Amino acid sequence: MTITAIISMLGAIATFLFGMTTMTDGLERLSSGRLEQLLERLTSSVVKGVLLGAVVTGLIQSSAATTVMCVGFVNAGIMTLNQTVGIIMGANIGTTVTAQLLSLGDISSGNMLLMLLKPSVLGPLLTAAGVLLYSFISGGHKKSVGQIMLGLGLLFIGMDTMSAAAAPLRDLPELQGIFTAFSNPLLGVAAGALVTALLQSSSASMGILQAMTSTGAVTFHVAVPLIMGQNIGTCITALLSSIGAAKNAKRTAMLHLSFNILGTLFFLAALYGGNALFHLPFWRDTMTMHSIANLHLAFNLACTALLLPFHRQLVRLVERLVPGGVEEQALSVLDERFLSSPSLALEKAHDTVMQMGLSARENTALACELAAAFDQKKLERLNETEHTLDRLEGALENYLIKLTDQPLSPEESMRVTELLHTLSDFERIGDYAVNVSECAAALHSRGLAFSAQALEELKFLSAVVDAALDRTLSSCRTRRREEAVQVEPLEEVVDLMADTLKNRHIERLKRGECTVELGTQFLELLINLERISDHCSNVAMRVLRETASADDIVRIDSHTYKHGLHHGADQEFDRLFAQCRERYFVPMERRP
Repeated sequence: MTITAIISMLGAIATFLFGMTTMTDGLERLSSGRLEQLLERLTSSVVKGVLLGAVVTGLIQSSAATTVMCVGFVNAGIMTLNQTVGIIMGANIGTTVTAQLLSLGDISSGNMLLMLLKPSVLGPLLTAAGVLLYSFISGGHKKSVGQIMLGLGLLFIGMDTMSAAAAPLRDLPELQGIFTAFSNPLLGVAAGALVTALLQSSSASMGILQAMTSTGAVTFHVAVPLIMGQNIGTCITALLSSIGAAKNAKRTAMLHLSFNILGTLFFLAALYGGNALFHLPFWRDTMTMHSIANLHLAFNLACTALLLPFHRQLVRLVERLVPGGVEEQALSVLDERFLSSPSLALEKAHDTVMQMGLSARENTALACELAAAFDQKKLERLNETEHTLDRLEGALENYLIKLTDQPLSPEESMRVTELLHTLSDFERIGDYAVNVSECAAALHSRGLAFSAQALEELKFLSAVVDAALDRTLSSCRTRRREEAVQVEPLEEVVDLMADTLKNRHIERLKRGECTVELGTQFLELLINLERISDHCSNVAMRVLRETASADDIVRIDSHTYKHGLHHGADQEFDRLFAQCRERYFVPMERRP
Protein backbone atom coordinates (compact mmCIF):
# COMPACT_ATOMS: atom_id res chain seq x y z
CA MET A 1 0.00 0.00 0.00
CA THR A 2 1.53 3.33 -1.11
CA ILE A 3 1.85 6.47 0.96
CA THR A 4 -0.68 8.10 -1.38
CA ALA A 5 -3.25 5.41 -0.57
CA ILE A 6 -2.65 5.83 3.17
CA ILE A 7 -3.13 9.60 2.93
CA SER A 8 -6.25 9.05 0.84
CA MET A 9 -7.65 6.67 3.50
CA LEU A 10 -6.94 9.14 6.34
CA GLY A 11 -8.56 11.98 4.38
CA ALA A 12 -11.59 9.82 3.62
CA ILE A 13 -12.04 8.90 7.30
CA ALA A 14 -11.71 12.57 8.31
CA THR A 15 -14.29 13.59 5.67
CA PHE A 16 -16.65 10.83 6.79
CA LEU A 17 -16.42 11.77 10.49
CA PHE A 18 -16.79 15.49 9.77
CA GLY A 19 -19.84 14.75 7.63
CA MET A 20 -21.33 12.66 10.45
CA THR A 21 -20.81 15.47 12.98
CA THR A 22 -22.12 18.16 10.64
CA MET A 23 -25.26 16.18 9.79
CA THR A 24 -25.99 15.33 13.45
CA ASP A 25 -25.53 18.96 14.57
CA GLY A 26 -27.88 20.15 11.82
CA LEU A 27 -30.53 17.60 12.74
CA GLU A 28 -30.35 18.56 16.44
CA ARG A 29 -30.54 22.27 15.58
CA LEU A 30 -33.52 21.69 13.28
CA SER A 31 -35.37 19.93 16.11
CA SER A 32 -35.08 23.12 18.25
CA GLY A 33 -35.85 21.23 21.46
CA ARG A 34 -39.03 19.60 20.11
CA LEU A 35 -37.47 16.14 20.29
CA GLU A 36 -36.70 16.68 23.97
CA GLN A 37 -40.35 17.56 24.58
CA LEU A 38 -41.42 14.35 22.82
CA LEU A 39 -39.10 12.31 25.02
CA GLU A 40 -40.64 13.87 28.11
CA ARG A 41 -44.28 13.33 27.16
CA LEU A 42 -44.66 10.19 25.07
CA THR A 43 -43.27 7.58 27.43
CA SER A 44 -46.41 6.25 29.09
CA SER A 45 -45.54 2.65 28.11
CA VAL A 46 -42.32 0.84 27.35
CA VAL A 47 -43.47 -0.06 23.81
CA LYS A 48 -44.23 3.61 23.07
CA GLY A 49 -40.80 4.39 24.48
CA VAL A 50 -39.15 1.95 22.04
CA LEU A 51 -40.96 3.50 19.07
CA LEU A 52 -40.18 7.02 20.26
CA GLY A 53 -36.52 6.22 20.87
CA ALA A 54 -36.21 4.69 17.39
CA VAL A 55 -37.87 7.68 15.69
CA VAL A 56 -35.91 10.33 17.60
CA THR A 57 -32.59 8.55 17.06
CA GLY A 58 -33.41 7.94 13.41
CA LEU A 59 -33.97 11.68 13.03
CA ILE A 60 -30.86 12.90 14.84
CA GLN A 61 -28.70 9.90 13.86
CA SER A 62 -27.11 9.45 17.27
CA SER A 63 -28.14 6.89 19.87
CA ALA A 64 -25.58 8.47 22.20
CA ALA A 65 -27.32 11.87 21.91
CA THR A 66 -30.70 10.27 22.70
CA THR A 67 -29.28 8.48 25.74
CA VAL A 68 -27.50 11.64 26.93
CA MET A 69 -30.85 13.49 26.71
CA CYS A 70 -32.40 10.76 28.86
CA VAL A 71 -29.56 11.09 31.39
CA GLY A 72 -30.17 14.85 31.54
CA PHE A 73 -33.95 14.48 31.96
CA VAL A 74 -33.56 11.90 34.73
CA ASN A 75 -30.94 14.07 36.45
CA ALA A 76 -33.37 17.03 36.31
CA GLY A 77 -36.22 14.92 37.67
CA ILE A 78 -38.29 15.32 34.47
CA MET A 79 -38.30 11.59 33.69
CA THR A 80 -38.04 8.45 35.81
CA LEU A 81 -35.62 5.61 35.24
CA ASN A 82 -38.48 3.32 34.13
CA GLN A 83 -39.51 5.78 31.41
CA THR A 84 -36.06 5.64 29.80
CA VAL A 85 -35.89 1.85 29.30
CA GLY A 86 -37.94 1.77 26.10
CA ILE A 87 -36.30 4.91 24.70
CA ILE A 88 -32.82 3.42 25.13
CA MET A 89 -33.86 0.16 23.46
CA GLY A 90 -35.42 2.10 20.60
CA ALA A 91 -32.32 4.29 20.26
CA ASN A 92 -30.29 1.21 19.32
CA ILE A 93 -32.76 0.49 16.51
CA GLY A 94 -32.88 4.08 15.27
CA THR A 95 -29.11 4.33 14.95
CA THR A 96 -29.13 1.64 12.21
CA VAL A 97 -30.62 4.11 9.69
CA THR A 98 -27.19 5.53 8.78
CA ALA A 99 -25.83 2.10 7.87
CA GLN A 100 -28.88 1.48 5.67
CA LEU A 101 -28.25 4.78 3.85
CA LEU A 102 -24.59 3.97 3.37
CA SER A 103 -25.46 0.54 1.98
CA LEU A 104 -26.75 2.35 -1.13
CA GLY A 105 -23.16 2.00 -2.31
CA ASP A 106 -23.94 -1.60 -3.27
CA ILE A 107 -26.45 -0.50 -5.94
CA SER A 108 -25.31 -1.89 -9.30
CA SER A 109 -28.38 -1.30 -11.49
CA GLY A 110 -28.16 0.42 -14.87
CA ASN A 111 -31.33 2.35 -14.05
CA MET A 112 -30.51 6.07 -14.07
CA LEU A 113 -32.72 6.83 -11.05
CA LEU A 114 -31.09 4.09 -8.96
CA MET A 115 -27.62 5.17 -10.06
CA LEU A 116 -28.33 8.64 -8.65
CA LEU A 117 -28.70 7.01 -5.24
CA LYS A 118 -25.13 5.65 -5.26
CA PRO A 119 -22.86 7.54 -2.79
CA SER A 120 -20.39 8.37 -5.58
CA VAL A 121 -23.15 10.35 -7.35
CA LEU A 122 -25.49 11.36 -4.52
CA GLY A 123 -22.64 12.62 -2.29
CA PRO A 124 -21.42 15.45 -4.53
CA LEU A 125 -25.01 16.45 -5.41
CA LEU A 126 -26.03 16.71 -1.75
CA THR A 127 -22.81 18.55 -0.84
CA ALA A 128 -23.32 21.13 -3.60
CA ALA A 129 -26.96 21.69 -2.64
CA GLY A 130 -26.05 21.84 1.06
CA VAL A 131 -23.34 24.48 0.49
CA LEU A 132 -25.80 26.63 -1.47
CA LEU A 133 -28.42 26.49 1.29
CA TYR A 134 -25.97 26.79 4.17
CA SER A 135 -23.82 29.60 2.79
CA PHE A 136 -26.02 31.70 0.54
CA ILE A 137 -29.62 31.40 1.73
CA SER A 138 -30.78 32.70 5.10
CA GLY A 139 -34.06 32.65 6.97
CA GLY A 140 -36.22 29.95 8.50
CA HIS A 141 -34.73 26.50 8.78
CA LYS A 142 -32.96 26.62 5.39
CA LYS A 143 -29.51 26.95 6.99
CA SER A 144 -30.09 23.86 9.17
CA VAL A 145 -31.44 21.90 6.19
CA GLY A 146 -28.36 22.95 4.21
CA GLN A 147 -26.13 21.78 7.06
CA ILE A 148 -27.88 18.39 7.09
CA MET A 149 -27.51 18.00 3.32
CA LEU A 150 -23.86 19.08 3.45
CA GLY A 151 -23.12 16.62 6.24
CA LEU A 152 -24.89 13.75 4.47
CA GLY A 153 -23.08 14.55 1.23
CA LEU A 154 -19.69 14.56 2.96
CA LEU A 155 -20.70 11.29 4.64
CA PHE A 156 -21.30 9.67 1.23
CA ILE A 157 -18.13 11.15 -0.29
CA GLY A 158 -16.05 9.94 2.65
CA MET A 159 -17.59 6.47 2.43
CA ASP A 160 -16.96 6.22 -1.33
CA THR A 161 -13.36 7.39 -0.93
CA MET A 162 -12.76 4.96 1.95
CA SER A 163 -14.07 2.06 -0.13
CA ALA A 164 -11.84 3.02 -3.07
CA ALA A 165 -8.77 3.45 -0.82
CA ALA A 166 -9.40 0.16 0.97
CA ALA A 167 -9.87 -1.90 -2.24
CA PRO A 168 -6.10 -2.37 -2.90
CA LEU A 169 -5.79 -3.95 0.57
CA ARG A 170 -7.67 -6.99 -0.73
CA ASP A 171 -4.50 -8.95 -1.53
CA LEU A 172 -2.49 -8.03 1.58
CA PRO A 173 -1.87 -11.13 3.75
CA GLU A 174 -1.38 -8.85 6.80
CA LEU A 175 -4.96 -7.59 6.45
CA GLN A 176 -6.26 -11.12 6.26
CA GLY A 177 -4.36 -11.87 9.47
CA ILE A 178 -5.91 -8.88 11.27
CA PHE A 179 -9.45 -9.87 10.34
CA THR A 180 -8.72 -13.50 11.23
CA ALA A 181 -7.76 -12.25 14.73
CA PHE A 182 -11.03 -10.33 14.94
CA SER A 183 -12.90 -13.59 14.40
CA ASN A 184 -12.00 -14.31 18.04
CA PRO A 185 -15.25 -13.10 19.66
CA LEU A 186 -13.64 -11.46 22.70
CA LEU A 187 -11.01 -9.65 20.62
CA GLY A 188 -13.60 -8.63 18.03
CA VAL A 189 -15.98 -7.21 20.66
CA ALA A 190 -13.11 -5.37 22.38
CA ALA A 191 -11.88 -3.89 19.06
CA GLY A 192 -15.39 -2.77 18.05
CA ALA A 193 -16.02 -1.22 21.47
CA LEU A 194 -12.64 0.57 21.54
CA VAL A 195 -12.96 2.12 18.06
CA THR A 196 -16.54 3.24 18.75
CA ALA A 197 -15.61 4.67 22.17
CA LEU A 198 -12.80 6.68 20.56
CA LEU A 199 -15.08 7.97 17.78
CA GLN A 200 -18.05 8.29 20.18
CA SER A 201 -20.34 7.16 17.36
CA SER A 202 -21.46 3.65 16.47
CA SER A 203 -22.72 4.98 13.12
CA ALA A 204 -19.22 6.24 12.29
CA SER A 205 -17.50 2.98 13.22
CA MET A 206 -20.20 1.04 11.35
CA GLY A 207 -19.52 3.14 8.26
CA ILE A 208 -15.80 2.36 8.46
CA LEU A 209 -16.60 -1.36 8.75
CA GLN A 210 -18.89 -1.10 5.70
CA ALA A 211 -16.11 0.58 3.75
CA MET A 212 -13.75 -2.27 4.61
CA THR A 213 -16.10 -4.74 2.90
CA SER A 214 -14.47 -3.66 -0.36
CA THR A 215 -11.39 -5.65 0.70
CA GLY A 216 -13.35 -8.90 0.72
CA ALA A 217 -11.86 -9.75 4.13
CA VAL A 218 -14.97 -9.02 6.20
CA THR A 219 -16.85 -12.27 6.69
CA PHE A 220 -19.92 -12.99 8.83
CA HIS A 221 -17.98 -14.45 11.77
CA VAL A 222 -15.64 -11.42 11.73
CA ALA A 223 -18.43 -8.83 11.47
CA VAL A 224 -20.63 -10.24 14.27
CA PRO A 225 -18.32 -9.52 17.26
CA LEU A 226 -17.24 -6.17 15.77
CA ILE A 227 -20.86 -5.01 15.43
CA MET A 228 -21.70 -6.18 18.94
CA GLY A 229 -18.64 -4.38 20.29
CA GLN A 230 -19.70 -1.20 18.51
CA ASN A 231 -23.01 -1.28 20.38
CA ILE A 232 -21.12 -1.47 23.68
CA GLY A 233 -18.61 1.26 22.76
CA THR A 234 -21.34 3.78 21.96
CA CYS A 235 -22.34 3.76 25.66
CA ILE A 236 -19.19 5.71 26.60
CA THR A 237 -20.79 9.09 25.75
CA ALA A 238 -23.71 8.57 28.13
CA LEU A 239 -21.42 7.22 30.84
CA LEU A 240 -19.24 10.33 30.59
CA SER A 241 -22.31 12.59 30.70
CA SER A 242 -23.51 10.94 33.93
CA ILE A 243 -20.34 11.82 35.87
CA GLY A 244 -21.32 14.04 38.79
CA ALA A 245 -25.03 13.46 38.16
CA ALA A 246 -27.61 11.96 40.52
CA LYS A 247 -27.88 8.22 41.18
CA ASN A 248 -30.76 7.67 38.77
CA ALA A 249 -28.94 9.55 36.01
CA LYS A 250 -25.97 7.22 36.49
CA ARG A 251 -28.39 4.30 36.35
CA THR A 252 -29.75 5.55 33.02
CA ALA A 253 -26.27 5.42 31.50
CA MET A 254 -25.68 2.03 33.12
CA LEU A 255 -29.01 0.82 31.72
CA HIS A 256 -27.77 1.50 28.18
CA LEU A 257 -24.52 -0.36 28.87
CA SER A 258 -26.22 -3.32 30.59
CA PHE A 259 -28.75 -3.69 27.77
CA ASN A 260 -26.02 -3.89 25.14
CA ILE A 261 -23.76 -6.19 27.17
CA LEU A 262 -26.57 -8.64 27.96
CA GLY A 263 -27.67 -8.72 24.31
CA THR A 264 -24.09 -9.26 23.16
CA LEU A 265 -23.46 -12.11 25.63
CA PHE A 266 -26.69 -13.89 24.67
CA PHE A 267 -26.25 -13.69 20.91
CA LEU A 268 -22.52 -14.45 20.99
CA ALA A 269 -23.32 -17.61 22.94
CA ALA A 270 -26.21 -18.48 20.61
CA LEU A 271 -24.29 -17.91 17.36
CA TYR A 272 -20.95 -19.44 18.35
CA GLY A 273 -22.69 -22.32 20.13
CA GLY A 274 -24.96 -22.86 17.11
CA ASN A 275 -21.99 -22.88 14.73
CA ALA A 276 -20.10 -25.37 16.91
CA LEU A 277 -23.09 -27.73 16.86
CA PHE A 278 -24.55 -27.23 13.38
CA HIS A 279 -21.76 -25.58 11.30
CA LEU A 280 -23.85 -22.63 10.08
CA PRO A 281 -23.60 -22.39 6.27
CA PHE A 282 -23.28 -18.59 6.22
CA TRP A 283 -20.51 -18.48 8.87
CA ARG A 284 -17.71 -17.59 6.41
CA ASP A 285 -19.79 -15.70 3.82
CA THR A 286 -18.20 -12.46 2.63
CA MET A 287 -20.14 -9.41 3.78
CA THR A 288 -21.24 -6.45 1.68
CA MET A 289 -22.28 -2.97 2.76
CA HIS A 290 -25.90 -4.05 2.51
CA SER A 291 -25.46 -7.26 4.53
CA ILE A 292 -23.51 -5.37 7.23
CA ALA A 293 -26.38 -2.86 7.54
CA ASN A 294 -28.95 -5.66 7.70
CA LEU A 295 -26.92 -7.58 10.30
CA HIS A 296 -26.68 -4.44 12.43
CA LEU A 297 -30.44 -3.88 12.20
CA ALA A 298 -31.26 -7.55 12.87
CA PHE A 299 -29.02 -7.66 15.94
CA ASN A 300 -30.59 -4.57 17.50
CA LEU A 301 -34.13 -5.71 16.73
CA ALA A 302 -33.38 -9.13 18.23
CA CYS A 303 -31.83 -7.60 21.39
CA THR A 304 -34.91 -5.43 21.90
CA ALA A 305 -37.29 -8.35 21.33
CA LEU A 306 -35.27 -10.48 23.75
CA LEU A 307 -34.99 -7.99 26.63
CA LEU A 308 -38.19 -5.92 26.25
CA PRO A 309 -40.28 -8.39 28.31
CA PHE A 310 -37.68 -8.11 31.08
CA HIS A 311 -37.50 -4.30 31.25
CA ARG A 312 -38.50 -4.24 34.94
CA GLN A 313 -35.80 -6.78 35.80
CA LEU A 314 -33.31 -4.68 33.83
CA VAL A 315 -34.18 -1.65 35.97
CA ARG A 316 -33.73 -3.71 39.15
CA LEU A 317 -30.35 -4.90 37.87
CA VAL A 318 -28.99 -1.37 37.40
CA GLU A 319 -30.43 -0.38 40.79
CA ARG A 320 -28.23 -3.11 42.26
CA LEU A 321 -25.23 -2.09 40.15
CA VAL A 322 -25.64 1.56 41.24
CA PRO A 323 -26.99 1.24 44.80
CA GLY A 324 -29.59 3.72 46.00
CA GLY A 325 -28.46 6.76 47.90
CA VAL A 326 -29.89 8.94 50.62
CA GLU A 327 -32.41 10.56 48.27
CA GLU A 328 -34.24 7.31 47.48
CA GLN A 329 -34.33 6.17 51.09
CA ALA A 330 -35.65 9.53 52.28
CA LEU A 331 -38.25 9.93 49.53
CA SER A 332 -39.57 6.42 50.17
CA VAL A 333 -40.45 7.56 53.72
CA LEU A 334 -42.73 10.32 52.39
CA ASP A 335 -45.60 7.99 51.55
CA GLU A 336 -48.84 9.91 50.96
CA ARG A 337 -50.75 7.16 52.70
CA PHE A 338 -49.36 8.53 55.99
CA LEU A 339 -51.10 11.87 55.41
CA SER A 340 -54.35 10.53 56.84
CA SER A 341 -52.50 10.17 60.16
CA PRO A 342 -50.92 13.63 60.69
CA SER A 343 -48.86 12.64 63.73
CA LEU A 344 -47.24 9.77 61.81
CA ALA A 345 -46.76 11.93 58.69
CA LEU A 346 -45.04 14.58 60.83
CA GLU A 347 -42.64 11.99 62.25
CA LYS A 348 -41.80 10.78 58.73
CA ALA A 349 -41.28 14.35 57.56
CA HIS A 350 -39.08 15.02 60.60
CA ASP A 351 -36.94 11.97 59.74
CA THR A 352 -36.48 13.29 56.21
CA VAL A 353 -35.58 16.77 57.47
CA MET A 354 -32.98 15.13 59.70
CA GLN A 355 -31.59 13.33 56.66
CA MET A 356 -31.31 16.70 54.93
CA GLY A 357 -29.40 18.02 57.93
CA LEU A 358 -26.98 15.09 57.85
CA SER A 359 -26.40 15.61 54.13
CA ALA A 360 -25.76 19.32 54.68
CA ARG A 361 -23.34 18.41 57.50
CA GLU A 362 -21.51 15.98 55.19
CA ASN A 363 -21.21 18.58 52.44
CA THR A 364 -19.86 21.20 54.82
CA ALA A 365 -17.11 18.80 55.93
CA LEU A 366 -16.32 17.91 52.29
CA ALA A 367 -16.19 21.58 51.31
CA CYS A 368 -13.71 22.36 54.08
CA GLU A 369 -11.58 19.39 53.01
CA LEU A 370 -11.63 20.68 49.43
CA ALA A 371 -10.47 24.10 50.59
CA ALA A 372 -7.49 22.43 52.29
CA ALA A 373 -6.69 19.94 49.48
CA PHE A 374 -8.66 19.77 46.24
CA ASP A 375 -9.99 16.35 45.18
CA GLN A 376 -12.18 15.94 42.08
CA LYS A 377 -13.92 12.83 43.45
CA LYS A 378 -14.87 14.66 46.64
CA LEU A 379 -16.24 17.53 44.55
CA GLU A 380 -18.40 15.11 42.53
CA ARG A 381 -19.69 13.55 45.74
CA LEU A 382 -20.52 16.99 47.13
CA ASN A 383 -22.41 17.99 43.96
CA GLU A 384 -24.40 14.77 44.00
CA THR A 385 -25.35 15.31 47.65
CA GLU A 386 -26.35 18.91 46.86
CA HIS A 387 -28.62 17.61 44.10
CA THR A 388 -30.20 15.27 46.66
CA LEU A 389 -30.75 18.17 49.06
CA ASP A 390 -32.53 20.18 46.38
CA ARG A 391 -34.77 17.24 45.47
CA LEU A 392 -35.59 16.52 49.10
CA GLU A 393 -36.44 20.16 49.76
CA GLY A 394 -38.98 20.17 46.92
CA ALA A 395 -40.47 16.80 47.91
CA LEU A 396 -40.73 17.77 51.58
CA GLU A 397 -42.35 21.13 50.85
CA ASN A 398 -45.00 19.45 48.70
CA TYR A 399 -45.57 16.77 51.34
CA LEU A 400 -45.96 19.24 54.19
CA ILE A 401 -48.26 21.50 52.16
CA LYS A 402 -50.46 18.47 51.39
CA LEU A 403 -50.43 17.69 55.11
CA THR A 404 -51.95 21.12 55.86
CA ASP A 405 -55.08 19.99 53.98
CA GLN A 406 -55.67 17.47 56.79
CA PRO A 407 -57.37 18.42 60.09
CA LEU A 408 -54.43 19.46 62.29
CA SER A 409 -54.24 20.46 65.93
CA PRO A 410 -52.60 23.84 66.75
CA GLU A 411 -49.45 22.00 67.88
CA GLU A 412 -49.30 19.96 64.65
CA SER A 413 -49.87 23.06 62.55
CA MET A 414 -47.01 24.83 64.35
CA ARG A 415 -44.83 21.75 63.83
CA VAL A 416 -45.46 21.87 60.07
CA THR A 417 -44.37 25.50 60.02
CA GLU A 418 -41.23 24.74 62.03
CA LEU A 419 -40.29 21.86 59.74
CA LEU A 420 -40.73 24.03 56.63
CA HIS A 421 -38.38 26.64 58.09
CA THR A 422 -35.89 24.01 59.25
CA LEU A 423 -35.65 22.23 55.91
CA SER A 424 -35.06 25.63 54.28
CA ASP A 425 -32.20 26.28 56.71
CA PHE A 426 -30.59 22.90 55.97
CA GLU A 427 -30.91 23.51 52.23
CA ARG A 428 -29.23 26.92 52.64
CA ILE A 429 -26.40 25.33 54.61
CA GLY A 430 -25.91 23.00 51.66
CA ASP A 431 -25.80 26.01 49.32
CA TYR A 432 -23.09 27.70 51.40
CA ALA A 433 -21.09 24.45 51.38
CA VAL A 434 -21.30 24.53 47.57
CA ASN A 435 -20.02 28.13 47.64
CA VAL A 436 -17.00 26.99 49.65
CA SER A 437 -16.36 24.15 47.17
CA GLU A 438 -16.56 26.62 44.27
CA CYS A 439 -13.89 28.77 45.92
CA ALA A 440 -11.69 25.69 46.27
CA ALA A 441 -12.31 24.68 42.63
CA ALA A 442 -11.53 28.21 41.41
CA LEU A 443 -8.19 28.24 43.24
CA HIS A 444 -7.33 24.75 41.95
CA SER A 445 -8.11 25.69 38.33
CA ARG A 446 -5.73 28.68 38.59
CA GLY A 447 -2.97 26.71 40.29
CA LEU A 448 -3.26 28.72 43.52
CA ALA A 449 -3.19 27.54 47.13
CA PHE A 450 -3.56 29.12 50.56
CA SER A 451 -0.53 29.54 52.78
CA ALA A 452 0.08 27.11 55.63
CA GLN A 453 -1.03 29.80 58.10
CA ALA A 454 -4.31 30.45 56.27
CA LEU A 455 -5.02 26.71 56.08
CA GLU A 456 -4.40 26.34 59.81
CA GLU A 457 -6.77 29.23 60.54
CA LEU A 458 -9.48 27.66 58.36
CA LYS A 459 -8.97 24.41 60.23
CA PHE A 460 -9.69 26.16 63.54
CA LEU A 461 -12.82 27.83 62.15
CA SER A 462 -14.16 24.70 60.45
CA ALA A 463 -13.79 22.78 63.73
CA VAL A 464 -16.16 25.12 65.59
CA VAL A 465 -18.59 25.19 62.62
CA ASP A 466 -18.59 21.37 62.70
CA ALA A 467 -19.34 21.48 66.42
CA ALA A 468 -22.23 23.89 65.83
CA LEU A 469 -23.66 21.62 63.15
CA ASP A 470 -23.35 18.56 65.39
CA ARG A 471 -25.17 20.30 68.25
CA THR A 472 -27.82 21.60 65.86
CA LEU A 473 -28.53 18.15 64.46
CA SER A 474 -28.59 16.65 67.93
CA SER A 475 -31.07 19.27 69.18
CA CYS A 476 -33.22 18.82 66.07
CA ARG A 477 -33.26 15.05 66.52
CA THR A 478 -33.96 14.97 70.27
CA ARG A 479 -35.95 18.25 70.47
CA ARG A 480 -34.35 18.89 73.85
CA ARG A 481 -33.63 22.35 75.25
CA GLU A 482 -30.35 21.11 76.80
CA GLU A 483 -28.94 20.48 73.33
CA ALA A 484 -30.38 23.58 71.67
CA VAL A 485 -28.97 26.11 74.17
CA GLN A 486 -25.42 25.01 73.30
CA VAL A 487 -25.67 26.14 69.65
CA GLU A 488 -25.86 29.93 70.15
CA PRO A 489 -22.59 30.11 72.18
CA LEU A 490 -20.83 28.23 69.37
CA GLU A 491 -22.34 30.59 66.78
CA GLU A 492 -21.04 33.56 68.78
CA VAL A 493 -17.54 32.01 68.80
CA VAL A 494 -17.74 31.51 65.03
CA ASP A 495 -18.52 35.22 64.62
CA LEU A 496 -15.64 36.16 66.91
CA MET A 497 -13.17 33.90 65.09
CA ALA A 498 -14.34 35.04 61.63
CA ASP A 499 -13.86 38.73 62.58
CA THR A 500 -10.42 37.99 63.98
CA LEU A 501 -9.35 36.04 60.90
CA LYS A 502 -10.65 38.76 58.58
CA ASN A 503 -8.51 41.32 60.39
CA ARG A 504 -5.47 39.05 60.31
CA HIS A 505 -5.88 38.42 56.61
CA ILE A 506 -6.26 42.12 55.82
CA GLU A 507 -2.99 42.73 57.67
CA ARG A 508 -1.29 40.03 55.56
CA LEU A 509 -2.61 41.73 52.43
CA LYS A 510 -1.19 45.08 53.60
CA ARG A 511 2.21 43.48 54.19
CA GLY A 512 2.17 41.85 50.74
CA GLU A 513 2.22 38.34 52.22
CA CYS A 514 -0.92 37.36 50.30
CA THR A 515 -2.23 38.15 46.82
CA VAL A 516 -5.51 39.98 46.27
CA GLU A 517 -7.02 36.93 44.54
CA LEU A 518 -6.15 34.59 47.42
CA GLY A 519 -7.31 37.18 49.92
CA THR A 520 -10.68 37.55 48.21
CA GLN A 521 -11.25 33.79 48.19
CA PHE A 522 -10.18 33.48 51.84
CA LEU A 523 -12.63 36.19 52.93
CA GLU A 524 -15.36 34.52 50.86
CA LEU A 525 -14.75 31.26 52.71
CA LEU A 526 -15.03 33.02 56.07
CA ILE A 527 -18.34 34.63 55.07
CA ASN A 528 -19.86 31.32 53.94
CA LEU A 529 -18.76 29.43 57.07
CA GLU A 530 -20.13 32.23 59.23
CA ARG A 531 -23.49 32.04 57.45
CA ILE A 532 -23.64 28.29 57.99
CA SER A 533 -23.42 28.91 61.73
CA ASP A 534 -26.18 31.55 61.42
CA HIS A 535 -28.54 28.92 60.02
CA CYS A 536 -27.55 26.55 62.82
CA SER A 537 -28.65 29.27 65.22
CA ASN A 538 -32.01 29.54 63.42
CA VAL A 539 -32.70 25.81 63.77
CA ALA A 540 -31.71 25.71 67.45
CA MET A 541 -33.84 28.76 68.20
CA ARG A 542 -36.88 26.97 66.84
CA VAL A 543 -36.21 24.00 69.10
CA LEU A 544 -36.03 26.42 72.04
CA ARG A 545 -39.35 27.98 71.05
CA GLU A 546 -40.94 24.52 70.74
CA THR A 547 -39.77 23.42 74.17
CA ALA A 548 -40.41 26.72 75.99
CA SER A 549 -43.49 27.52 78.03
CA ALA A 550 -46.17 29.79 76.57
CA ASP A 551 -45.00 32.84 78.58
CA ASP A 552 -41.25 32.35 77.92
CA ILE A 553 -39.60 35.31 76.17
CA VAL A 554 -38.01 33.03 73.55
CA ARG A 555 -41.49 31.98 72.44
CA ILE A 556 -42.97 35.46 72.59
CA ASP A 557 -40.11 37.38 70.93
CA SER A 558 -37.07 35.37 69.90
CA HIS A 559 -35.21 38.48 68.62
CA THR A 560 -35.40 40.10 72.07
CA TYR A 561 -34.31 36.82 73.64
CA LYS A 562 -31.29 36.56 71.34
CA HIS A 563 -30.35 40.21 71.91
CA GLY A 564 -30.42 39.59 75.66
CA LEU A 565 -28.11 36.56 75.30
CA HIS A 566 -25.43 38.68 73.65
CA HIS A 567 -25.71 41.46 76.23
CA GLY A 568 -25.24 39.61 79.50
CA ALA A 569 -28.88 38.82 80.30
CA ASP A 570 -28.37 35.06 80.62
CA GLN A 571 -25.77 33.55 82.95
CA GLU A 572 -26.07 30.09 81.40
CA PHE A 573 -25.25 31.51 77.97
CA ASP A 574 -22.28 33.44 79.38
CA ARG A 575 -20.91 30.25 80.99
CA LEU A 576 -21.33 28.19 77.81
CA PHE A 577 -19.81 30.95 75.66
CA ALA A 578 -16.77 31.14 77.96
CA GLN A 579 -16.29 27.37 77.65
CA CYS A 580 -16.56 27.45 73.85
CA ARG A 581 -14.25 30.45 73.61
CA GLU A 582 -11.64 28.71 75.74
CA ARG A 583 -11.89 25.52 73.70
CA TYR A 584 -11.92 26.91 70.16
CA PHE A 585 -10.90 30.57 70.04
CA VAL A 586 -8.07 30.80 72.56
CA PRO A 587 -5.89 28.09 70.90
CA MET A 588 -6.23 29.94 67.57
CA GLU A 589 -5.56 33.31 69.18
CA ARG A 590 -2.29 32.02 70.67
CA ARG A 591 -1.03 31.09 67.21
CA PRO A 592 1.01 33.87 65.58
